[in-house]
Order: sequence, then C-alpha cells, then structure tokens
Amino acid sequence: MAKLVAFYSRADENYFGGTKRYIKVGNTEKIAEMIADVTGADFFKIEQKIPYAADYDTCIEQAKKDLQGNVRPELLNNLESIDKYDDIYIGFPNYWSTMPMAVFTFLEQFDWTGKNIYPFVTHEGSSFGRSERDLKKICKGANIRKGLSVQGSMADNAKATVTSWVKTDC
Repeated sequence: MAKLVAFYSRADENYFGGTKRYIKVGNTEKIAEMIADVTGADFFKIEQKIPYAADYDTCIEQAKKDLQGNVRPELLNNLESIDKYDDIYIGFPNYWSTMPMAVFTFLEQFDWTGKNIYPFVTHEGSSFGRSERDLKKICKGANIRKGLSVQGSMADNAKATVTSWVKTDC
C-alpha cells in the first residue's frame, strides 16, 4: 500500500528561538519534504482557504481565537479518500499546545481504522504539547506510532534526524 505525507505548514514570519523572521517555505513543509524523499510517500499540503496573517503575532492570535472557538477552517483543497494508504505521516507546527485547527478539519473527514499514523511536529520548545492525545481522540481505530519532534529553527539541518526516525521508528 502507498504512503502519504499530509502536513500543515506556514511560511511568512515565524518565530526562531527568541527572534522573528520571514521564510519562504515553512519549517513543517521542510520536514515533510524530507520524509517524502526518504519514504517515497505521496505529498499533500493542508491549507486553509483563508490563511492566517503573514505577521507572526497576528497569526498566533488568529490561531488562538480559532482554538478557543473550536473552529474548523475551510480547506483550500482536499483529498477524496485515504483508503489506499496504510502509513500516513501527519505533520504540523505546534499551535497553542496542539495542532492547527485546519489539521482538525482535515482529520475529521476520514475513517482512520487500521491506519498507521506517524505524527511529526515543529516547535520552538513545546514539542507535541497535547497534540498526540488529540490525534488519538480524532483518529479512532488508528495506530498512532512514535512521533518526531523537531525544533523549527533546526528544520534546515534535520535530514539525518528525519532519516533515522523513518528507518528506526516507522
């Protein structure tokens, strides 16, 4: 069966260990590309139809408001099915100790029974937060496997870590 890397990532202004800077490719997307390269998995970017603001502070406030309101943002594109996939790598940045709400939108539309889910997260010190518990609640019947946590500011240099995780834990 085929493998899938599905991820949410954000470019624009990001937080890097105490400073903010603009990037063209989000940190989670960089990790997703590495995973797809190592595994040969299909690649799907989870994108909101109406993206958050480009500046970091406004973005995190929008994300916090969506979390507090339990909002499910509409997605720009979607997969029709995940039936052909046994192994699915789900990636996201840590937003307020969990996944961005667009990831909830994506996950809640599928039957995860019998799927192996390999979560990966980018962060600047908070790792997975409660996102692995949230994955287990949403993806009933799935086998949630050992995840990969990468500090976002280290994403450019994470190829060896990603490769080791895929070959050892996946």
